[in-house]
Amino acid sequence: MAWWQWILLGLALSALELATPGGFYLIFFGISAILVGLTSLVGFVVPAWFEWLMFSIGSVVMLLFFRKRLIQLWQPGTSDIDSLVGETALPLETIRPGAIGRAELRGTVWSARNAHDGELARGQRARVQRVDGLTLYLVPER
Repeated sequence: MAWWQWILLGLALSALELATPGGFYLIFFGISAILVGLTSLVGFVVPAWFEWLMFSIGSVVMLLFFRKRLIQLWQPGTSDIDSLVGETALPLETIRPGAIGRAELRGTVWSARNAHDGELARGQRARVQRVDGLTLYLVPER
């Protein structure tokens, strides 16, 4: 392939990454194609099979080494869940002791476990004692 075809392929793959829902896969193939095109442009003449080999190895290596870092940079962790402890939630149904029900917190419906020895009535103000995954542990607010 000519150098400009590699660069066009790289730009097309990079543009396709924008159309996909954040997987960060195609961008590395696009970067690799652009790099192969640039090496051809500067006069590094190799057989076509070697260009494809450079493209394949470059794509996989960049994918393995940089994808996880890019995801961490682009999508920070969900440590905001810990900030829910101490917030006030409203059960959407009566929740018996130790049982799981639904509760509303910050405009979102959550799974909620009653961590108190008495019932939590529907609409009763309850405090988030802890969070385990996507389940709130509620106790009545005093």
